[in-house]
Amino acid sequence: MAQFILEVSLPDRPGSLGAVASAIGFAGGDIRGLQVLKNEAGRGYDEITVAIPGSDSSDLVSILNQIGGVEVLSVKAL
Repeated sequence: MAQFILEVSLPDRPGSLGAVASAIGFAGGDIRGLQVLKNEAGRGYDEITVAIPGSDSSDLVSILNQIGGVEVLSVKAL
Protein backbone atom coordinates (compact mmCIF):
# COMPACT_ATOMS: atom_id res chain seq x y z
CA MET A 1 0.00 0.00 0.00
CA ALA A 2 1.20 3.49 -0.82
CA GLN A 3 0.93 6.29 1.72
CA PHE A 4 0.02 9.89 1.02
CA ILE A 5 -0.58 13.06 3.00
CA LEU A 6 -3.65 14.90 1.76
CA GLU A 7 -4.42 18.48 2.70
CA VAL A 8 -8.17 18.87 2.49
CA SER A 9 -10.54 21.82 2.82
CA LEU A 10 -14.10 21.02 3.85
CA PRO A 11 -17.19 22.77 5.23
CA ASP A 12 -16.93 23.32 8.98
CA ARG A 13 -20.17 21.55 9.87
CA PRO A 14 -21.13 18.26 11.51
CA GLY A 15 -20.67 15.24 9.27
CA SER A 16 -18.21 16.73 6.79
CA LEU A 17 -15.18 14.91 8.14
CA GLY A 18 -17.24 11.72 8.46
CA ALA A 19 -18.13 11.93 4.77
CA VAL A 20 -14.45 12.27 3.89
CA ALA A 21 -13.51 9.32 6.11
CA SER A 22 -16.27 7.17 4.60
CA ALA A 23 -15.14 8.02 1.07
CA ILE A 24 -11.55 7.06 1.91
CA GLY A 25 -12.80 3.71 3.21
CA PHE A 26 -15.01 3.23 0.15
CA ALA A 27 -11.92 3.71 -2.05
CA GLY A 28 -10.11 0.97 -0.10
CA GLY A 29 -7.99 3.42 1.87
CA ASP A 30 -6.97 3.36 5.50
CA ILE A 31 -6.57 6.54 7.55
CA ARG A 32 -3.22 6.46 9.33
CA GLY A 33 -3.28 9.96 10.81
CA LEU A 34 -5.34 13.12 11.01
CA GLN A 35 -4.43 16.63 12.04
CA VAL A 36 -6.78 19.59 12.12
CA LEU A 37 -4.77 22.50 10.75
CA LYS A 38 -7.24 25.37 11.18
CA ASN A 39 -10.83 26.53 10.94
CA GLU A 40 -11.38 29.73 9.03
CA ALA A 41 -14.39 31.45 7.46
CA GLY A 42 -16.65 28.42 7.82
CA ARG A 43 -14.07 25.99 6.41
CA GLY A 44 -11.96 23.34 8.07
CA TYR A 45 -8.46 22.52 6.88
CA ASP A 46 -7.18 19.05 7.72
CA GLU A 47 -4.12 16.98 6.95
CA ILE A 48 -4.97 13.31 6.48
CA THR A 49 -2.38 10.55 6.14
CA VAL A 50 -3.82 7.64 4.16
CA ALA A 51 -2.65 4.28 2.87
CA ILE A 52 -4.25 3.12 -0.36
CA PRO A 53 -3.88 0.09 -2.61
CA GLY A 54 -1.57 0.68 -5.55
CA SER A 55 0.60 3.72 -6.06
CA ASP A 56 -1.70 6.27 -7.73
CA SER A 57 -3.74 8.66 -5.59
CA SER A 58 -5.74 10.18 -8.47
CA ASP A 59 -8.83 7.96 -8.00
CA LEU A 60 -9.02 8.82 -4.29
CA VAL A 61 -8.57 12.53 -5.00
CA SER A 62 -11.34 12.38 -7.60
CA ILE A 63 -13.71 10.65 -5.16
CA LEU A 64 -13.00 13.20 -2.42
CA ASN A 65 -13.44 16.18 -4.75
CA GLN A 66 -16.94 14.88 -5.64
CA ILE A 67 -18.13 15.35 -2.06
CA GLY A 68 -20.05 18.62 -1.80
CA GLY A 69 -17.79 21.39 -0.51
CA VAL A 70 -14.68 19.22 -0.20
CA GLU A 71 -11.49 20.19 -2.02
CA VAL A 72 -8.18 18.33 -1.98
CA LEU A 73 -5.59 21.12 -1.85
CA SER A 74 -2.43 19.02 -2.04
CA VAL A 75 -1.17 15.45 -2.18
CA LYS A 76 2.27 14.40 -0.98
CA ALA A 77 3.62 10.85 -1.35
CA LEU A 78 5.44 9.37 1.64
